[in-house]
Amino acid sequence: MNDQRSALIVDDERDIRELLVLTLGRMGLRTETASSLGEARALLAVHRFDLCLTDMRLPDGSGIDLIAEITAQYPQTPVAMITAFGNVEAAVEALKAGAFDFVSKPVDLAVLRGLVKHALDLPQRGARRLNAPASDALATRLYGDSPAIVALKQTLGKVARSQAPVYIAGESGTGKELVARTIHEQGPRASGPFVPVNCGAIPAELMESEFFGHKKGSFTGAHVDKMGLFQAAEGGTLFLDEVAELPLPMQVKLLRAIQEKSVRAVGANNEVAVDVRILSATHKDLAALIADGRFRHDLYYRINVIELRVPPLRERLDDLPGLSSAILHRLAGQQGRAEPVLAPDAVDALRGYPFPGNVRELENILERALALAEDDRIEAADLRLPTYGPPLTAPMSAPASVQLREALIRDPRQADPRDSMTSALPSYIEEIERNAIQQALEDNRYNKTKAAAQLGITFRALRYKLKKLGID
Repeated sequence: MNDQRSALIVDDERDIRELLVLTLGRMGLRTETASSLGEARALLAVHRFDLCLTDMRLPDGSGIDLIAEITAQYPQTPVAMITAFGNVEAAVEALKAGAFDFVSKPVDLAVLRGLVKHALDLPQRGARRLNAPASDALATRLYGDSPAIVALKQTLGKVARSQAPVYIAGESGTGKELVARTIHEQGPRASGPFVPVNCGAIPAELMESEFFGHKKGSFTGAHVDKMGLFQAAEGGTLFLDEVAELPLPMQVKLLRAIQEKSVRAVGANNEVAVDVRILSATHKDLAALIADGRFRHDLYYRINVIELRVPPLRERLDDLPGLSSAILHRLAGQQGRAEPVLAPDAVDALRGYPFPGNVRELENILERALALAEDDRIEAADLRLPTYGPPLTAPMSAPASVQLREALIRDPRQADPRDSMTSALPSYIEEIERNAIQQALEDNRYNKTKAAAQLGITFRALRYKLKKLGID
């Protein structure tokens, strides 16, 4: 009996306490109950609990205070908040205080049982070390010992224990999806699915069906029932990449699904409960989009309970040598060749480059250098770093199609009349093409057919360019 899992239930309503005791007892848990903060503190002082459920309002204080105390003094005890139905603000406040999840009154027993199951998995998951959860290519993006990356890794370990929604901010190519995968695989939902979705790649007219599913015959072309992304992520994590691309009508529906923890398929009469953790990311400034009226403040408030910022490569230049070696080791292994070394002048050249594409761009540069180097030593010249052209993140002053055509007919040496070198021409053209194509894709919500038309090239030519330039 000593190894029986235990739970502390804190609520001043007797019927709620009895319901929770009965439900958790049937799940094999030993329970203790308290009707006030004082009673809860006394029990915590003499017993070790595997889980705590606390009400928001207690006779002698707030459940938020108890959550903060347990998080600080008993970090191995997961605590969840019991809130009034629809009280989103209280739920968010609880999550920020350290609660791993919340359940609303009247208590849905199926939701409660799922919450308890996740909570009991937390101590085992929390003890795991941060390892490479995704492919080696993704794992290298968080390689390093710089203060910025060390701080991020430490925060990831804490965030993984929680069930709170996490917003991951960072520039393109920094490894936001890796961060999301790490949170998933280090948390209690690791055995469940991880479902990533690029919100900018789904046509607006299909979004509701993609997210929530649809019933056969609900619209033209709906020949069979289809499961949505929320249902596919049941018991796991739904990662909303480029969440800033969601149109406003879909933002409203997403907000409701997150708040109510239920979805209704297109053409269905009833909602179904879903048990999903929401992680989201974008390279755009959501605060600015809110100010412009293009992103809902209430949705931002809901998905941004915990915010993580993934540092750009220029803020962690001390990691460059080791990070480059790790990338080259992986690439060489894939190609079955000896791992090359970076010459000192190559390291200096990398340190002086701004990396607008961050680690993804570094990977592309090193892969190209590995292919073009004469031997197993990579010199600065082998890197072929772009010398001309605006950063990839800079806004374009002319339409993408115009800039692309002009770049192909203009003598790039005119960009700097003091320089007559021609070795930078291929890289210059490549960067202009990359910038133009990326802009066209964003302008057309990553519809490649429309992007090709805007650029004035064929769809086949665009596909070739995407593959050549390594654009995802």
